[in-house]
Amino acid sequence: MRLFVHHATRYRWSETQRGIIQLLRVTPASFAGQAVVDWRIDVDRDARLRSGRDGFGNVTTMLYVDGPIDQIDVTVAGEVLTDERGGIVAGAPEPLPPGLFRRMTMLAGADQRIASFAQALRDEGGDALDWLHRLNARIFERIAFDTQATGVETDAGTAFARGHGVCQDHAHIFLAAARALGIPARYVSGHLFRRDGVVAQQAAHAWVEAHVEGLGWIGFDPANGICTDDAYVRVAVGLDYGDASPTTGRRRGGGDEALDVEVRVALSQVQAQVQVQA
Repeated sequence: MRLFVHHATRYRWSETQRGIIQLLRVTPASFAGQAVVDWRIDVDRDARLRSGRDGFGNVTTMLYVDGPIDQIDVTVAGEVLTDERGGIVAGAPEPLPPGLFRRMTMLAGADQRIASFAQALRDEGGDALDWLHRLNARIFERIAFDTQATGVETDAGTAFARGHGVCQDHAHIFLAAARALGIPARYVSGHLFRRDGVVAQQAAHAWVEAHVEGLGWIGFDPANGICTDDAYVRVAVGLDYGDASPTTGRRRGGGDEALDVEVRVALSQVQAQVQVQA
């Protein structure tokens, strides 16, 4: 598919800031099954942008804005060509060995409940790939999608106990369970084209990739109970949300911060015209 992504973030502060620094992980990379056709970052005021890559291989952009400032809009937009590859990820930047992604974190650590849940699924038999598919399906069945139940600071154990959460929580639970049994797994942030016709979304999407010997990295989306396909635009990876979040940063100034995010993922006009003509 040829997908168009528009990701707008507005920061507002109750007091004027003397300056802000933001680390943006909002630019996807090209690899087998994903080709970036066009991508740009726009800021609604004078700003300095510096591109680079982090230790996970993610494309990063440092954003520097001098004050006085009480509001700023950062808009990311572009087009990406995607192919269906059955969830298999190949050719992406891989600066780290898979074994590193067995490491537990505060957000994606397995407590006794998750460890027991994982072991019970393993005891049902099959190989690693069978077990990962079961894990993906059971988390989807067990954790109800609820935007009010958790926050970005919620860890896997808390979300699992509550039985409610958002895609970030589904991903952290999957990571914790996979790592509890020694399977490398990593957090992925990006965008999802919804085939139900919904274009506007409240946030970016999150899913996971697990490493299977002989196959490599495979994408699983426990929030939807499926493997990733050509509806997914992969942007950043890490051990958990903290390593792959779209934005993080610091500011010089007091007061409260309000953050508004709007995401739109749709077929590009080129693809839409082709489908209409067909």
